[in-house]
Amino acid sequence: MTGNIITVNGLCKEYKTHLRGDKFTDAVKSMFVRKYVTVEALKNVSLSVARGSIVGLLGPNGAGKSTLIKILTGIMYPTSGSAEVLGYIPWKQRLRYVGHIGAVFGQKSQLIWDIPPVDAFRMNKEIYAIPGEVYKKRLEELAELFDVTEVSRKPTRVLSLGERMKCEFIMALLHGPEIVFLDEPTIGLDVIAKSKVRDCVTALNKQGVTFILTTHDMDDVESLAERVVVINHGEIGFDGSLSDLRHHLGEKKLVRITTETPLKELASQSLQLLARPSEFEAVFELSDASKGFDALMRELGKIRGITDIAIEEPPIEEVIKTFYQA
Repeated sequence: MTGNIITVNGLCKEYKTHLRGDKFTDAVKSMFVRKYVTVEALKNVSLSVARGSIVGLLGPNGAGKSTLIKILTGIMYPTSGSAEVLGYIPWKQRLRYVGHIGAVFGQKSQLIWDIPPVDAFRMNKEIYAIPGEVYKKRLEELAELFDVTEVSRKPTRVLSLGERMKCEFIMALLHGPEIVFLDEPTIGLDVIAKSKVRDCVTALNKQGVTFILTTHDMDDVESLAERVVVINHGEIGFDGSLSDLRHHLGEKKLVRITTETPLKELASQSLQLLARPSEFEAVFELSDASKGFDALMRELGKIRGITDIAIEEPPIEEVIKTFYQA
């Protein structure tokens, strides 16, 4: 089954909060007279998500990402606008809707500290009324996929963070959700655990599960997301692929140069010195690769004793940071 699994049109969320001030007298005054301000958490947000895709939702803290996710999972009502997920209006039809979605929050656990995850899995079986044979088959498949068959029988409190996060994924996937919301799913994990989680997300996505990924780990985004949506100040500032995002901000490149003799500064307006690891090395930013390569080649032709040149894409963290500051 194809088509859009999420459709959002003109979504807005406003809330009021009061100003307390930073002085003791301000705090006392606020107990009797409060000054309220209206905060626009979301401003006319519209987007659609195709079934079977992985979308990265990016933005700085306070940008509106969590507000959007809370509305899409039915936890929060919008002020205006509309949203449908799987044909449901999340905040109006939540009891029927939640059986079709899953959620993994890196900083909030669904497991119970003193009992093994396998017992928590059985609890979810009853909550979601999963038929016995379906539950058994699905648990075996997920436990094998995440490699936690033995681990899941130990008390949660003795598991490593990586082992717990794998079990969190199983908790979220046991009832066979069509869409899963991931909020910082690899936070605090080591490199090996992160790689395993990403591999499992990719495998599940190939089976048709849609993922909405909210994260500050750009490796997660580059490894998983085929599309990114950047939210800043409650508005969507960009919606497209990572390569499109880089292009949107200009054809910048990093140029690393190593020489046999001390390297002098290059006199090119298109190059900006970023780092000097040593007198024989330099890292430059080429502001516009489509126009600056000729000038770069001319400058490099003046340098004697070049032993290495590397031209690279800027780290995605820097691309995103530049976007936030724009």
